Amino acid sequence: MAPSWIEQVTGSFEDKKRYRQYKARTKQLPGNYRTAIEALDRYLMYFGSITKGDILMEMLDDLIDLFEQSAAVGTPIREIVGEDPVEFAETFLANYSEGQWIKKERERLARAIERAAAEDTGKEEGPLR
Repeated sequence: MAPSWIEQVTGSFEDKKRYRQYKARTKQLPGNYRTAIEALDRYLMYFGSITKGDILMEMLDDLIDLFEQSAAVGTPIREIVGEDPVEFAETFLANYSEGQWIKKERERLARAIERAAAEDTGKEEGPLR
């Protein structure tokens, strides 16, 4: 039987348990906070492409902590995410870049360009990985 998407994303039993706790905590938020965090969650899952379960869970735990604390003191949604929710999500996600596949691809691109530039000048920079 094929593993469920959460098993593919999180991997470990502990991470699956943390994910279920995250979802339960999300359901406890007031409606407007729940709507906002669910929208952010969806965006972060699609845009973020985090490949390591522990980093994904760290990100989601931080996100739910932020929303729980904000709901507790009545912070308006716009004060949490600002006027541009995409910018908020991408800035938030940037704090967890070590778990993104794109980080590896960015590094690969930088190495390839360094090698190509070195060929222009005749210097040897090493092999492309």
